[in-house]
Amino acid sequence: MATTEPMAPRPVELTDHIKSQLNAVSTATLAYQLQARGIRNFFFSGLKPTRPQRRMVGHALTLRFVPMREDLKPQLAAGFNAQRQAFEGIGPDEVLVIGARSQPDAGTLGDIFATRARSRGAAGIVTDGSLRDTPAVQAIDIPIYHRSAHAGTLGLLHLPLETNVPVACSEVLVMPGDIIVGDAEGAMVIPAALVEEVAEAAAEQELREEFILGRIEAGESTTGLYPLSAERLPEFEKWRAERG
Repeated sequence: MATTEPMAPRPVELTDHIKSQLNAVSTATLAYQLQARGIRNFFFSGLKPTRPQRRMVGHALTLRFVPMREDLKPQLAAGFNAQRQAFEGIGPDEVLVIGARSQPDAGTLGDIFATRARSRGAAGIVTDGSLRDTPAVQAIDIPIYHRSAHAGTLGLLHLPLETNVPVACSEVLVMPGDIIVGDAEGAMVIPAALVEEVAEAAAEQELREEFILGRIEAGESTTGLYPLSAERLPEFEKWRAERG
C-alpha cells in the first residue's frame, strides 16, 4: 500500500541551498523574518521536541483528526485509514503535521508509527496532541514535536479523517506543502511562497548578528550596533570580506 512518490505537495522546491540555509539559522531568526513580512501566527506554541539536538526541515504532509463519534469509528478508524495512509506514504523531505485539536488526553502516535516514519525517511513529525510510548519514542532517531505524553490510544478522543488538507496545529494554520522547520526551541511553519526569501534574509541576519555578538563580547555597547546602524555597516562589510 506504500507509495514511492512524494505524498506532500511541492509548491516550492526545497533545494539543497535553501535547506542548508534553514538548517543553519534559528527558529528565532526565521520568526523575525516572518514578522517583518506581516506573518504573525507561525510558531507551534507549547510543543516540545523529543530530540532537541536534531534539526528538522521539510514539506508539510498534513493529517487531520476529528472528535470521536462512536458510530463512525468502524468507517474512519478501521483498515487503511487516514493515519495509516500518512505513515505509509510519508517520505524524505516531508514532515507529518497532525492537527489533533490541541487535546492532551490521548496519544496521536507511538513508537511503532514513529519507527515507520523514520524507516520511510521522514524529516520529522509535529503533533499538537500527545505521544504514547514516550520513553521509547524519545530513543527513535527522528525529531518529533508534541504537546504532552499520554498512555491512551487516539480512540479515546480522535478519529483520523483525512490527509493533505489544511489543518490547525497548535492554533497555527498549515497548508499542505508549507515548509516546517524545527530546532531545540520549537517548530514553526513558513508559507511555501515565502521560504526562499525568508531563508536568504535569515542567513544574512545571522551573519550580521555574529558580527554584532563578537563586538558585544569584546565589551562594546549595543547602541548603534544592535540593530546595526548605517555608520557601522562599512565595518561589517569589511569583516565579512575578511572572513570570506
